Amino acid sequence: MMDQSVAIQETLAKGENPTHAVECVLLLNDVRESKLIGLVQQNKEHALFIFSHRRMAITGDDVTLDEIIPISYDFSVVEVSSPDELAVVGADTQVRVTFFEEELELKLPFGSHTRLFLSEVNRAWSDVCEQYPKDKPKFDWLTKYRKMSKGARSLRKSTGATTVKMRHVKKSQRADAANSSRQMKEDERTRGESVHDSQERVRSEARDDLIRNSQPILANKSQMLGMPQFGLRDNLIKCELLKNEDAYTYIQNYSFFLGTYNVNGQNPKESLSPWLASSTTPPDFYLVAFQELDLSKEAFLFNDTPKEPEWMLAVYKGLHPDAKYAFVKLVRLVGIMLLFYVKMEHAAHISEVEVESVGTGVMGRLGNKGAVAVRFQFHNSDICVVNSHLAAHTEDFERRNQDFKDICRRMQFSQDDLTLPPLTIMKHSVVLWLGDLNYRISDLEVDHVKDLIAKKDFETLYNHDQLKRQMDEEVVFVGFTEGEIDFQPTYKYDTGSDQWDTSEKCRVPAWCDRILWRGKNIKQLQYQSHMTLKTSDHKPVSSLLEIGIKVVDEESYKRTFEEIVRHIDRLENDCIPSVSLSQREFQFQDVKFMQQQAKTVSVYNDGQVPCQFEFIPKLDEATYCKPWLTANPAKGFLAQGASVDIDLEVFVNRSTAPELNSGQQQLEDILVLHLDRGKDYFISITGNYLPSCFGSSLSTLCLLKEPIQDMPLETVRELSMKSDIQGRNPETDKPQEIPKEIWMMVDHLFRNAKKQEELFQQPGLRSEFEEIRDCLDTGSSDSLPGSNHSVAEALLLFLDALPEPVIPFSFYPQCLECCSDSSQCRQIISMLPQCHKNVFNYLMPFLQELLKFSAHNRLDINILASIFAGLLLRSPTKQDITEKRKVKEFFQHFLVQMPSDRDIHDKSPE
Repeated sequence: MMDQSVAIQETLAKGENPTHAVECVLLLNDVRESKLIGLVQQNKEHALFIFSHRRMAITGDDVTLDEIIPISYDFSVVEVSSPDELAVVGADTQVRVTFFEEELELKLPFGSHTRLFLSEVNRAWSDVCEQYPKDKPKFDWLTKYRKMSKGARSLRKSTGATTVKMRHVKKSQRADAANSSRQMKEDERTRGESVHDSQERVRSEARDDLIRNSQPILANKSQMLGMPQFGLRDNLIKCELLKNEDAYTYIQNYSFFLGTYNVNGQNPKESLSPWLASSTTPPDFYLVAFQELDLSKEAFLFNDTPKEPEWMLAVYKGLHPDAKYAFVKLVRLVGIMLLFYVKMEHAAHISEVEVESVGTGVMGRLGNKGAVAVRFQFHNSDICVVNSHLAAHTEDFERRNQDFKDICRRMQFSQDDLTLPPLTIMKHSVVLWLGDLNYRISDLEVDHVKDLIAKKDFETLYNHDQLKRQMDEEVVFVGFTEGEIDFQPTYKYDTGSDQWDTSEKCRVPAWCDRILWRGKNIKQLQYQSHMTLKTSDHKPVSSLLEIGIKVVDEESYKRTFEEIVRHIDRLENDCIPSVSLSQREFQFQDVKFMQQQAKTVSVYNDGQVPCQFEFIPKLDEATYCKPWLTANPAKGFLAQGASVDIDLEVFVNRSTAPELNSGQQQLEDILVLHLDRGKDYFISITGNYLPSCFGSSLSTLCLLKEPIQDMPLETVRELSMKSDIQGRNPETDKPQEIPKEIWMMVDHLFRNAKKQEELFQQPGLRSEFEEIRDCLDTGSSDSLPGSNHSVAEALLLFLDALPEPVIPFSFYPQCLECCSDSSQCRQIISMLPQCHKNVFNYLMPFLQELLKFSAHNRLDINILASIFAGLLLRSPTKQDITEKRKVKEFFQHFLVQMPSDRDIHDKSPE
């Protein structure tokens, strides 16, 4: 595809540059007009120039300027392609450009050129938002185009906005345009108007100007901030992944306990275990639904009730005792409440949790009837659970039908990407629906019903069930399934008993409380009522479902993803810049603390044009790679047929080690190599990191009885999550007094280096540090290798890498406040967490001992304070000079030996 920005450039004044251009189709009612749209930059300001063109635009004579849209705070562009269009690989992209009240709809051609154009437009708009309101673009450079406008036509009659059609600006006219612009500004100043005032007046008086004023409107901010990051390629990949889901997922069964209980406004009076813990094995999920939680006026008017925490506690106590559960979500509308629990081990695989409610009471809004729902993603399956309380009374089955339809229509869940349409209930692959649906038994007298119940002739009774009849007629719950009912009706009983309703109304027994499901790979294991609970005039009902969940196989997913990307790549324009990579997957084995590993990827320009490459950040990330990874060079230029070697370097330092040691992060990243005006290439980086005492917390190291690399990774990660007190078993988790690693380094220096000249001032060898690190991490030797200087430097590196310094960050302000008072400083040390206090009290006598040999090692209080103060008492933020002085002063108090200071001779960790 030829670069048509050259033609646009010829119509522009000096200093105005078309950074990107793309052909498009303007959609106007039933008319389609071919246009050329260019993103034009002048200094830091941008505008969209829309041109008519009679053929492939080669020179400025081939284009006619129709429209200019400044990219300001009042500008937006959103993708409006339909889901059907998105599902077609190679489909064009339809966008809506909005500026004040005017809208244009454009169709842009499929390909990376369009994707790049839209991303650059988005970047230009983002730059405006970041500067607002302190730096508002003025667009004075566009004034000359307005002055030369001739003729008018309507672009969107529905908005009432019109624009002026313009002939193209020839080179010979630029000087005249500039002179006209200067004259207009001079005239405005003569009249006492500023340019801004004039533009405001023109905007309000003449809406047919080509250039609309670009001053921001604050009310538009939420709309502007919701502008999407355009990713045609991403949308295509998502669609293709969805189509090919079976290729990279497998089905794994999980058990779901669904329970519903209309509690008739009562307080919990009995254990819920007979209901909630009725299965022999603990279920993986609990979805517990209540209706009529509170019948008071206060609950109805203010949607607030003290009974919510009471019933929530009752549920928590009633969960199966053989498993631990995490609370995920609660949603309540007046008396309709849904609680969501999941086994602890599954919680990490739940995402995209959203809740909504719909009232179907009076005026279709009030919440005495209606539904609440929660939707979530579990592994690769999306699930929606609805708890509803539908209209009452036997004769009102049609109203119940309507309630169901209203809930389905009005219940909408917003998505993480706000540019996507909301999700309705039926858009989910699995829907679980439970509650007091209030469908009754029809055409039978109460005594006949009770007689059938006594005979356990539930089949005959079920044939008169309203819900069954409505489902058979496909009026409601189309596509849903309900298991066989072999328990007696759950409504209505005298409260506190198993007796049928003896009130004047003498209600006909009915299966009001129901549980249904919709979706594939669902099997019901149990469906029952729980007669032992007598709190309410309803009996609770439960269903135990086994649901096949789509779980992603990572290897298959990776292969499928790569195949899709390659397929889309083949559809891209052959003329765009192209490179080939020597390798796209890199594995770094046994990465260690502060030990660099590097691998090389060769990039060869196999395209027909020169290209510029750059590693770019992924969506929602600030940098192009994780902090432990670098690419060198990260950007550059490649002539046709040329190649470049890029070094991929992995280096774990003090800032990245803590999360890798604790398992919160792994050595995994994807680099995006972007070609200017071309496509993106993905480079996979994986590796395994060997945990180290460097970058581990003092509390974790005190709990490690063995060297860190001799411990199972899972054990290290579990211990790293434990605080000094919480979650610790005092019998099995009795900590050492100090980390053995500190003892080994200090003991070595105490025995061998008290007279070492320039100790802590002369660096050691990197190779020796690596040997020392390995010795500490593996326990390979009882004595440390390397020189005294290398051991001394290892100790400093160890202290520097602590995620929480010896004096924790929370004590930092107090230390500065009392830095001049020795007794108060010592009082603070006495309040430190035990392991931190032990380490501090172990190091100080060692440093005091070194000062006794200052004639040999040339150390003094000032030197030691300068070296150790900033390591032991670190600031959580950047220090200024005053703070550094106070930190040093605080530390110096402890270098003067006091009678209470203990000796470290022969001291080792317990």
